[in-house]
Amino acid sequence: MKHIAIIGAGPAGLMAAEVALEAGARVDIYDAMPSAGRKFLMAGKSGLNITHSEDEAVFRTRYDAPDARLAKMVEAFGPSDIVKWMAGLGIEAHVGSSGRVFPVGMKASPLLRRWLARLGAAGATLRTRHRWTGWDSEGALVFETMTGQVSVQTDGVVLALGGASWRRLGSDGEWAKILASKGVALEEFSPSNCGFTADWSAKMPPLAGAPVKNISLSAHGQTVRGDFVITRSGIENGAVYPLAAALRRDIAADGRAVLTIDLLPGTDEAALIVRLAAAHPKDSISNRLRKAARLDAAKIGLLNEVTRGQLPKEPEALARLIKALPLVLAGTAPMDTAISTAGGVPWSALDDGLQLKALPGVWCAGEMIAWDAPTGGYLLTASLATGRVAGRAAAR
Repeated sequence: MKHIAIIGAGPAGLMAAEVALEAGARVDIYDAMPSAGRKFLMAGKSGLNITHSEDEAVFRTRYDAPDARLAKMVEAFGPSDIVKWMAGLGIEAHVGSSGRVFPVGMKASPLLRRWLARLGAAGATLRTRHRWTGWDSEGALVFETMTGQVSVQTDGVVLALGGASWRRLGSDGEWAKILASKGVALEEFSPSNCGFTADWSAKMPPLAGAPVKNISLSAHGQTVRGDFVITRSGIENGAVYPLAAALRRDIAADGRAVLTIDLLPGTDEAALIVRLAAAHPKDSISNRLRKAARLDAAKIGLLNEVTRGQLPKEPEALARLIKALPLVLAGTAPMDTAISTAGGVPWSALDDGLQLKALPGVWCAGEMIAWDAPTGGYLLTASLATGRVAGRAAAR
């Protein structure tokens, strides 16, 4: 019986453990944190969006990876498979109005509890507070524990250590130094599904925390409807995240990115001009925006910020600005605040079973591999799908 170590007790690691057990391997799961699935639980705090119900061919186009292997892995274990897998744990799926799929009850904790119980019943051992620090001279895995250093000999290891965001939940990217020391060429980490900074004037920080609702955002021909939040240093959340990869590339290339905001996507520009023109001539521009355009303080604040208080008085120019406000973004928010990260282990460093070419007997899964995807269930789906591939390959 092969002995497989899984390092990282998030969704990718637990799925790798599950399929390795099914293949007849003996499995030990190690995690540096005091309990399993910390980032998984945090992601599900306001509702665990585990996958999406859209057409699965469309679903697979949401991923940014350099070759077709990730799409094939997601095709082999995609949204419909995840729904069946949850049902096997006694968790029914619920499809929200946006098409996003959640477990009934919305929370991650019942699913995680049942999953861990099933893994334990199948023979997996979970060892928490075990921080992996590399290999010793004999090729054994080395862990730092509460009682000192421990070495473990195994037939194979699946690394499912996450990206480089949310350090306090265990996803700190420190594994990159270990792999680099073994000759694995890595792609630099960058924040994904992240907020962005803007060169705000002193008038914007008081609006921090204000939601900007029912807008559409556009960049590089892609438009997203939804909301976002003003922060002390820029913007974040919601509709910003699906555009993050394109905005990040612009900033890397030009030092800036331009995000076009339609503050009233449900209102025709011609109709808006009529409403603005009909406003009382003695009304200030702010009152005209509030009464005729029906904009709230957050949207008016953005208009004033972009124009530095020099809003046009003509209805046509004002309407045009409301419908296509160009907000210049200066950078990404700190990586540790990002929902996910891009970069890590490049696909060129992996074989088709996700084994590291430079380190036979070592497989990778989940967010530590260099792929990118928006929120909406795509991140978790690919983590589960890659976990299955790596766990099955390791057990073979």
